[in-house]
Parts: sequence; C-alpha cells; structure tokens
Amino acid sequence: MTHRPILRIAGLVLLAAAMSGCTGVRVPEEWQPLLAEVRAYEQRIGFTKTTTFVEFSEEQGRVPFCGHVSPLYLPYSYEDPAILWYNVQTERECRAHADGADVYFGTVEALGEVGAAVSPEVLDVQLQRFLYLVLHEDCHEQFNFPYGIEEALCNLMAYEGMARFSEEKYGPKAREYKVIQRYAKVEPERTHAVKALYEQLAGLYGRYQRKELSEQALLSERTPVFRKAERALAWRRGTVNNVGMASEMTYSRHYPLLETVYVALGRDLRRTVDFFRRVDKIKPSPDQFMKKHRIASKDSLDFIRGYEAAVVGTIEAVLAKATRR
Repeated sequence: MTHRPILRIAGLVLLAAAMSGCTGVRVPEEWQPLLAEVRAYEQRIGFTKTTTFVEFSEEQGRVPFCGHVSPLYLPYSYEDPAILWYNVQTERECRAHADGADVYFGTVEALGEVGAAVSPEVLDVQLQRFLYLVLHEDCHEQFNFPYGIEEALCNLMAYEGMARFSEEKYGPKAREYKVIQRYAKVEPERTHAVKALYEQLAGLYGRYQRKELSEQALLSERTPVFRKAERALAWRRGTVNNVGMASEMTYSRHYPLLETVYVALGRDLRRTVDFFRRVDKIKPSPDQFMKKHRIASKDSLDFIRGYEAAVVGTIEAVLAKATRR
C-alpha cells in the first residue's frame, strides 16, 4: 500500500460537531431551486459562476480518507509531507498498517474539485451542511491562495454567507433560520478553540524537541489536550490525534486574521470578496517565492509554511492600506 498526495476533500475536517444538537432540518426534496437561490446570492456578493455541483450523480458516493503520522510529530497542516495519506476504503484497512502511528479515518460527501457533482450523499445532509458545502466549495473557485489560507477564507465566507442568506430567504422566525444561524455562530467559536488547543500541543512538542520532555511525558501530557479538543468539536472519545488536529488547523490557523479583515471592511461580504481578489492579484507567485528563498519543492514544509506567511504579509499590507483611507 503506497501513500498518495492528499486530494483536497470538501469538508475534509469531519465537522462532526456541526451535526450535534441540530433540529433535523433537511435539504428539500426539490433541491435545485434552493441551489439556484444560493448561486444567485453568491453572484450578489461577487462570486463568479462555478462548475461545482452543477450536475447530479448517483455514482459519486462518499469519499474515504486515511491519514497516518508518528505520534511524536505534530504536523503543520493536512499538507504536511510527514502525513501519509492512503487510498483505502475502510477504517479497518486504514488501521491495518498503522504500526503505532496516529490514524485519522473518515468519509465526506464530496471531493473538493472543479466539477464535483451533487450526489445522494450531498443531498442526504442537514440543510446547514448543504449550504456550507456549496458556499465553501464555490469560494474555492474564486481564488488561488495556498490551502492554508483558502480553507480558512472559504469557511469564513461560508459561515457569514449562509447567515446572510438565511436572513433573506427564511427570516428570523423560521426554524431553518435558527438552525443555520446557530451553525454559523458555533463553527467559528470551534475554530478559535481548535487554534488555541493546537498551539498548546505545539508548545508540548516544542519542549519535546528541546529534550525538556521525555517521549512518555509528551504522550501523557498531550492526552488531556486531545480530550479538550474532542469536547470542543463534539467528536467521539479517542478520535482526536495529531493528524486530526493538523487537518483542523488548516482551517483554523489564519481564520482570526481573515475575520479581522471582514470586520474591518464593515462585515460586508462583497467588499471582502473584492479585497481578497485584490490580494490574489498582487501576492507573490509560488515560483517567485521559491526562487527568492531557494526552495526546490512545492511539497516541502519550508514552502508550505513560508508561502502561507508571504501571503499573510500581503493580506496585512493591503488591509493596512485600506484602513488608512
């Protein structure tokens, strides 16, 4: 069994927490009108048309993912080359060759790629998850940022977009409105919690690398952090580990910065889309960054971390200029 490069999966983070405590509002049987309304809303906030979820497919099915990493290493994100992503279909297969590694297995409704179809699995979700999937995936087709920026940005656009859409479509007295608003409020709170807990773990792993903690002490001290993460995310006990935390952190690391931009722009989604289009145009290209810093591979951790930092610098510079006006 060989490991494969990670495919970006729609909602790779399981978002199990989003499903807890919900009131069971489902995607309507006639989902096409709802999708058309969401797409019309997207155009009003500045999105261009996309080819995602345009067609229906009975064949797509749920998409499994399986990641392994050493328990002695905390990955930077789901792109970290230390994570081995395996092409297997079941959790049993995923765990069969773990050999002591932290294992992260799950399934999601769709591949995050251009042209992904609406499948029975996409329709067999609660309404808020459907809106999240459409807005998040359509957002990815608007920009060309590194995943560590774009995942967080598209979560921000999805949460804020679905909240505004629910105001327009359902109104404050509707059950659908209340469920969607709750989702859009709770998920950013969980994002901030994940970031804080990941940073606690990073502190432990830093101490281990400096030989201030033994291997046994590291594994012991990380356990209560995982338990806190499970409560924050409403995941089953024993399911959070280093791969899961790194995957969650891909969506969380830069979320507070992007949220700051949104607030500085008056919580205006159209202005926010325009802002990030401007950043997208002027950011350094990957090739420029690699040449400047003498980095040989886009798959290296030096590139992944460094290029994200370079784009963050561009965002901060554009924001500073915008707020001086």
